[in-house]
Amino acid sequence: MDDNDYMRLALQLAEKGCGWTAPNPMVGAVIVKDGQIIGQGWHEKYGQPHAERNALAACTVDPRGATMYVTLEPCCHYGKQPPCVDAILAAGIRRVVIGSADPNPLVAGKGVAILRAHGIEVTEKVLQDECDRLNRVFFHYITTKHPFVVMKYAMTMDGKIAAYTGASRWVTGEAARSHVQQQRHRYSGIMVGVGTVLADDPSLTCHMEGGKNPVRIICDTHLRTPQQSQVVMTAKAIPTILATCCTDPSRHAPYIQTGCRVLCLNEKHGHVDLSQLMNRLGQEQIDSILLEGGGTLHWAALESGIVQQVQAYIAPKLFGGKTAKTPVEGMGVPTPDTAFRLKNSRMIRLGEDFLIESEVDYPCSPELLKKSEL
Repeated sequence: MDDNDYMRLALQLAEKGCGWTAPNPMVGAVIVKDGQIIGQGWHEKYGQPHAERNALAACTVDPRGATMYVTLEPCCHYGKQPPCVDAILAAGIRRVVIGSADPNPLVAGKGVAILRAHGIEVTEKVLQDECDRLNRVFFHYITTKHPFVVMKYAMTMDGKIAAYTGASRWVTGEAARSHVQQQRHRYSGIMVGVGTVLADDPSLTCHMEGGKNPVRIICDTHLRTPQQSQVVMTAKAIPTILATCCTDPSRHAPYIQTGCRVLCLNEKHGHVDLSQLMNRLGQEQIDSILLEGGGTLHWAALESGIVQQVQAYIAPKLFGGKTAKTPVEGMGVPTPDTAFRLKNSRMIRLGEDFLIESEVDYPCSPELLKKSEL
């Protein structure tokens, strides 16, 4: 096995922390001595020991003189855990192989500098693309302090998210729906508009065995969420946030009594200011959001520039219907050259369905978007 092989193993270990480490990154570590793996570990849960310390604790022989493979630059500051560089130095590790640099200003090259200053050989950028992709949420959050937003929807091959009657269960098959539950576990929050609550009364929970529920965020400009809805009735068990422009405390009271939190925000373009909402959620360490809204909220989110990734689950079906709903509505862009462009797309087969994941490029200027509203 070579450096790439050991780093791939470290990546597999890191993935085991998916859904549990936020707002920290997912990290895996492997320790090799005399061509044998003597220790391995990963960051298992936020607030618990980091991958490097777990790998050292799992060593079957003295790690002095060994090589450590770690997917992210070791930390060098005190947080909920002490610096990992201290543990590496104390263990007598001879060489450290790193996948990604850590953009956290508290680390950002300082960890590597400390290791080298103490005579440890450091090799960087091994499988960097894969390691960077693993922690794209962390990298976005630590540099912007805003959640990484994934706009998700399921549609037919003619672009419909429901039949003309409004019926939408089910557009995709079981494999695709199971994948969605994995995403609900992966991301910290799930966000919909009040229209989705009124139409479907969803629970917005994770149905994956052993999974965790995301924080539920309802964009409800005029505070119309039914008090008997599932999200309100279960708010004491599952964190639920109502984002609204309604400032009347008497209207807030019934929701607060059932366990909801009410965030009062400014109004923008007739709905809650989504940029302000992202700022508030980021302050509360909600590092990522799965946006499962309807066409109106999706357009508002794109227009506000808060979406980083699109997940389109596509079923080999045709619904037709002039009035059948589509994933993104709103005013739309005025011309093809002002479209929201997507890049770095990849396709995954899920049973009979397909998932296309893409990053949002945002080529549209604010001026062009304003013209589209006239």
